[in-house]
Amino acid sequence: MSRDWVRRFIAANLPVLPVPGIPDMHLHKAGPQSGLRRLAEQDPQFGSPYWAHYWGGGLVLARYLLDESESVAGRRVLDLGAGSGIVGIAAAKAGAAKVYAADVDPYAIVAIELNAALNDVMIDTVFADLTISELPDVDVICVGDLFYEAALAESVIAFLDRCLAREIMILIGDPWRAHLPTSRLRLLAEYTVPDFGEVTTKTRSAGVFALGLIKSSIEDIRASQ
Repeated sequence: MSRDWVRRFIAANLPVLPVPGIPDMHLHKAGPQSGLRRLAEQDPQFGSPYWAHYWGGGLVLARYLLDESESVAGRRVLDLGAGSGIVGIAAAKAGAAKVYAADVDPYAIVAIELNAALNDVMIDTVFADLTISELPDVDVICVGDLFYEAALAESVIAFLDRCLAREIMILIGDPWRAHLPTSRLRLLAEYTVPDFGEVTTKTRSAGVFALGLIKSSIEDIRASQ
């Protein structure tokens, strides 16, 4: 599939909707009539369209960046595993000096470009697995919901450890998934948000965390807010 074809498909079939809890942000999102199955049938490389749905970790991190804009204002920010680009868009709206959005799914890259244009922000997309690449030249790395699988979580944590050694700040948004490195987190904020696979009227708790090297208990994490 050409990028232009994918861009036209997303624009025509995924409606533009306000983001839950962030009504002044709009994204292309999948609905019952979006026809994503047609993409899968036509493209054998088509993967799970995570970029077309809301994830609790991305929602909570985007809300935090807008509420606490000083966390990214004037800084270079990487949205790792960006999906729809919601976190990167929030960082740009919060005044980040430069925003990069990285994903390994080419469909996500197109969606990010479309969504950034919808929200009148500039984002540089990166089609690569940065966890096995050179460390990015950024000040802040935002990780929205990348701890849902053990193997993925392991590679992400190893990458983030290298970034911590370079004194890059790590912000994580996550609804307490199984592979979240809870012993190393400091809770910054907690919100109630919709999550992947759930209707928007059903919500769950999700947190925003700073990743560090000091171990602590889950109780300590919640008490640190």
